[in-house]
Amino acid sequence: MPQYVVERHLPNYTGEQVAAAAKRAKQTTLAMTREGTPVRYMRSIFVPGEDKCYCLFEGDTADVVRLANERANLPVESIKEALSITTEEIT
Repeated sequence: MPQYVVERHLPNYTGEQVAAAAKRAKQTTLAMTREGTPVRYMRSIFVPGEDKCYCLFEGDTADVVRLANERANLPVESIKEALSITTEEIT
């Protein structure tokens, strides 16, 4: 399934607020998947000094990822297809 990175601007957010937003993303994507629209929230990286957050999702299209973020009431600056490589995948 394609992966997408969602860029957010989160001014004055705390780590607790970012964690709460991540929880909403996870709950929303789980609900959407149960309803028949496969989408998965994977992780977030928050850069407090820049008020930026980058969230990784899996979904069939960018539109599905956008819908998940809208349903979770999360702001979106951009959504771009991405490639995530973990250390486990490097030989």
